[in-house]
Amino acid sequence: MARIENKTQYEWAVKRVEELLPLVDDNTPRNDPNSIELELLSNLVADYSEEHFSLGEPSLPDVLKMRMHEMGLTQTALSTLLGVSPSRVSEYISGKSEPTLKVAREMSRRLSIDPHIILGA
Repeated sequence: MARIENKTQYEWAVKRVEELLPLVDDNTPRNDPNSIELELLSNLVADYSEEHFSLGEPSLPDVLKMRMHEMGLTQTALSTLLGVSPSRVSEYISGKSEPTLKVAREMSRRLSIDPHIILGA
């Protein structure tokens, strides 16, 4: 199967997908030429987008800052929640230090952070 090789091809494919969308709905037969073309182009566009525009995994410092904001926590409150010193929380937020396994478990459990993000896996 072909693939989108460059941005020009990508832009053409996106434009064509937008043209096909109004022509295909849930009742369109799967063997309809527009339906087939839409499915193929959509997959090619998705593959190119994933390869070239993927955001990747967020970093632990970014997720910690976001969770603190969402939960209305200060560094001191977070340190109490995790059972570590405020200076240690500061090191986690700045990326200067990584949590121990015990603290990582607490972060995952208490802040609902994916363990893969915490452990960098």
